[in-house]
Amino acid sequence: MWGRRSIAASRRAALEVRHRVAVRPSPSFSSSFPSRALRLHSRPKLPLPASSLHLGFTPARFCSAEARMMASADRDTLPDVAKPVNYHVSLFDLQLGGSWGYKGIVKIDLKVTRATKEIVLNSKDIEVQGAEVLSKDGSQLAKSSDITYDKTSERVALKFPQEVAPSDVVLVINFTGTMNNVMAGFYRSKYKSVGQPSADTPKEDDFNYMLSTQFESCDARRAFPCFDEPNLKATFDFEIEVPKGQTALSNMPIQSERDGSHTGLKFVTFQKTPVMSTYLLAWAVGDFEYVEAMTERKYQGKSIPVRVYTTRGLKDQARFALECAHRTVDYFSEIFEIEYPLPKADLLAVHEFAMGAMENWGLVTYRTTAVLFDEGKSDNRYKNRIAYVVAHELAHQWFGNLVTMDWWNELWLNEGFATWVGWLAVDHFYPGEPILLMNSYRVPEVYPIVPEIIPIDIIPQAEGVQQAFHLDSLRASHPIEVPVRNALEVDQIFDHISYLKGSSVIRMLSVHLGRETFLRGVADYLKSHAYGNATTNDLWSALSKASGQDVHGFMDPWIRKIGFPVVTIAEEPGQISVRQSRFLSTGDAKPEEDETTWWIPLGIKSGNKLANVDTRALTEKSDTIGGVGDDGFYKINKDLSGFYRTNYPPARLAQLGQSLGLLSTEDKIGLLGDAAALAVSGEGTTPALLALLEGFKGEQNYLVWSQLSSTLANLRSIFSQNDQVADGLKKFTRELAGPAAEQIGWEFKSNEDYLIIQLRKLLIAMAGNSGHDSIVAEAKRRFDLWATGQDKSAVHTNLRSAIFSLNVSEGGRKEYEAVKEEYLRTDSVDGKEISLAAMGRTKDPALVQDYLDFVFSDKVAIQDIHSGAVSLAANSKMRHHLWEYIKTNWASVEARLSSNNVVFERFVRMGLSKFADHQIGDDIASFFKNKNTGAYERALVIVADNIRTNASYKERDQPVTLEWLRAHGYA
Repeated sequence: MWGRRSIAASRRAALEVRHRVAVRPSPSFSSSFPSRALRLHSRPKLPLPASSLHLGFTPARFCSAEARMMASADRDTLPDVAKPVNYHVSLFDLQLGGSWGYKGIVKIDLKVTRATKEIVLNSKDIEVQGAEVLSKDGSQLAKSSDITYDKTSERVALKFPQEVAPSDVVLVINFTGTMNNVMAGFYRSKYKSVGQPSADTPKEDDFNYMLSTQFESCDARRAFPCFDEPNLKATFDFEIEVPKGQTALSNMPIQSERDGSHTGLKFVTFQKTPVMSTYLLAWAVGDFEYVEAMTERKYQGKSIPVRVYTTRGLKDQARFALECAHRTVDYFSEIFEIEYPLPKADLLAVHEFAMGAMENWGLVTYRTTAVLFDEGKSDNRYKNRIAYVVAHELAHQWFGNLVTMDWWNELWLNEGFATWVGWLAVDHFYPGEPILLMNSYRVPEVYPIVPEIIPIDIIPQAEGVQQAFHLDSLRASHPIEVPVRNALEVDQIFDHISYLKGSSVIRMLSVHLGRETFLRGVADYLKSHAYGNATTNDLWSALSKASGQDVHGFMDPWIRKIGFPVVTIAEEPGQISVRQSRFLSTGDAKPEEDETTWWIPLGIKSGNKLANVDTRALTEKSDTIGGVGDDGFYKINKDLSGFYRTNYPPARLAQLGQSLGLLSTEDKIGLLGDAAALAVSGEGTTPALLALLEGFKGEQNYLVWSQLSSTLANLRSIFSQNDQVADGLKKFTRELAGPAAEQIGWEFKSNEDYLIIQLRKLLIAMAGNSGHDSIVAEAKRRFDLWATGQDKSAVHTNLRSAIFSLNVSEGGRKEYEAVKEEYLRTDSVDGKEISLAAMGRTKDPALVQDYLDFVFSDKVAIQDIHSGAVSLAANSKMRHHLWEYIKTNWASVEARLSSNNVVFERFVRMGLSKFADHQIGDDIASFFKNKNTGAYERALVIVADNIRTNASYKERDQPVTLEWLRAHGYA
């Protein structure tokens, strides 16, 4: 359990009485909320039989024995009276404007397992006109006599006057729905067309529209009535009526087209899908064009087309994603030893998208900044992002789509693995090349983004694993494998635990087993459960068999227990003692919170140049290790391969800080992250952290500088209200980063290394934001040339973020308005994200008010509202205005955000977690006490934990931090 549940009491009560007869409401579509490797194998690959693709073949291993035996008591699931085998979904009479309604018929081949007068499906924002049960020969067996809705559980009950006997039947449902504008279910996205759109492209006011779907986790039910649970797999036939000038896409290739019900319309019918979960079904309609490449490998004798679709005028920006995609399909086919199982692979850029991307089988959808790159206009960091997100989503085509978690509690099986293997692919194609922010062999755990849940690069690139550490150090954390009673809970566990901790634990296991052994086990797992569902234990069994080790035994605590350990080291003559305990950011773990004994790979580097490596593991609460440090030098957790903190004695930490030349990049990042976290928890000190940071003045690696930057930003944030400490830390940052910024300079060179580009941006921002006079002056000079139109090239594409932010922060309304205007008129795919984030750096309260009004206006897409919260939260002098605005304008804030719970939760969590004041924490708790917080209840618990941690840290370390800064000439 999570400790404090994320379901409102009213919801739980409603679920417990879900079988009561529902009062039939008039279905409303107005205000419902969405719930929410290497090339190393020479063994023969496993081609999947054509019959399994096109005939919906379901192997006997549809579910694992364990999954079939799961008692229903721990899950709130649909009644098991009927199981879907195939859906035929037909959508027609789409109102492309006005009401945006549509009509539909779904025919579901069912296996009725026992006599029943009622069939219950999932349905939300759908009105069912009628339903009937037919025999396989088409004769009517029963017609619905009553249709009732339970809005809380998102179900529709179809009642029949006579029993339907156990048999194979066809359930036919006539329904109507709405193409909503809340980025969930079947929805519409508005955009300004770059090219001349086709005449029948939907248009309202100054915007054109495209249509697409987003069904994960539980929103297929918003498009058509269905059995919307991941282990109720079926095949799908899909057809849709669209204008003849529009392109329709779905999971499978087009099978046929025919004239529609009116002139100018056509029905597009698609081939049958493989057996899959409802959340993977997808379709899209729009004024699309595409770029295409064919796979180099042959699949059943021919290459597969890989395409990236965009709205008209944008396809050239999709070429980099295409380059990544077609090679990644081949790579994963090789390392997973199973050929890509569909006859095509499409990627689609969607203009309004709450997530970052979605792995729909054969039709992966992305927000534009995760798949489009405009050479010469886009910031290079987006190139790195695209390579990774494309690989992550394509990994899901096997790990998640071909083999699906049995239930939402094992979401990490999908996301943790896809995160790890996504970087494996990036490293394979770009080993050490400029695009690569991190080599996944060298720094695999330092992930940059979480594609489904984090849509912009708000996590510093060297900070991904530190974000997982941070969330998992709170009492509000949860195990990687989370108990999920009802699927409506699952949106709030799409977080850094499922993705980043999950992937870090997978990486730790792969290092221990050896990558070849690990991937061989994964391939066996995929083969054994293809087209079915599987559990964590199924994966452990496959890996145990491949390795000959008890993977269950040493991995289960990592998956099923909350938190992670800190390994505390004590030194004695000729030996060290190591002790593990649960790490909490508050440093006050109670005995009942510290009962887990983790298997911890120690990875002890010692000897001359740290050349000796001891691979033993700590399997007890404590142990003594002899022969370590005899020569006076050692390092625990080689290359940060283990997911744990290390607490060295102060003298050892200082010695490591003076021997940075012997440490790998990963070692440095881990050393910095551990020291910072231990200072917060009270197991270390801020003076010890600052002394360590001082030793990095000569550092040249971007990833290490990114960790330095985030560490100092957090210190400056927490101590921001004490002017003396704030000024001291500002000077400390300036003297640390200034010389490096001066050395790297402003000018970009042709074919410059990617990491140098990123380092230049980072150092200019660090030095500028800490008051480096010449950096600030140059940033202002370049901005003025750009803003006045004298020289638009004065602000380099890759320096927009740094220069815009510096000028808004140091300037006034003129600079703010110039960046605001850039937001409104930019045609750069990343321009709006960069501009919106920069505007939130203003130090003028009046402009903060204007900024927040702008963020909540229709000028900013709902998908981007949280960017405003992130920017202001990082603005330590102004962040309190965000909280005051939320309180004062709650009705309008709630109205704007409540259409999409994923966005709502993100806004609350990211916007309010930076405070370091107990009083504000109490005020937040009081304000939300009587609010309906079901969509973001867990976010509020995280906010409370963060504020409590920050405030306690500030109160404890502020005096000693000021004392150290004074003693060293910074204050």
